[in-house]
Amino acid sequence: MPMKLLYLLHVLATVIWVGGMFFAHQCLRPAALAQLEPASRLRLWNGVFSRFFPWVWAAVILLTASGLLLIQQMGGMAAVPIHVHIMAAIGYLMAGIFAALYFRPYASLRRAVATEDWPAAGAALNRIRILVGSNLSLGLANIILVFVLPLMD
Repeated sequence: MPMKLLYLLHVLATVIWVGGMFFAHQCLRPAALAQLEPASRLRLWNGVFSRFFPWVWAAVILLTASGLLLIQQMGGMAAVPIHVHIMAAIGYLMAGIFAALYFRPYASLRRAVATEDWPAAGAALNRIRILVGSNLSLGLANIILVFVLPLMD
């Protein structure tokens, strides 16, 4: 696959994932808190995540595959600069955090919303908020890293 196409796919997957987290955490969350009662807010988040998380899974797969192919085309890990190693490590950490979020608190949120157990749903949403905030910080740091460290070479 041509390197330019791999870069494009890598950037698009990053924009979808990190941009989606930024929107959800910094824009949708405050608006939902200000406008909706807890039960409505929890139903909203359950619906938002059910639509966003398949995109995140696709982004994780695409980022991993395109990243590995890009590294391979650049001569392998031994040939790439240190910022690529750091970027990959952060990316794998983010994927792990997302998987943990998806299979634990998001699964709890879905069950709690289905049974209208609002305290449990609220607790699960709070855990999701913390993990999304962590991944958002890591994702933004990775984007900065990609642009700043190469300038120092």
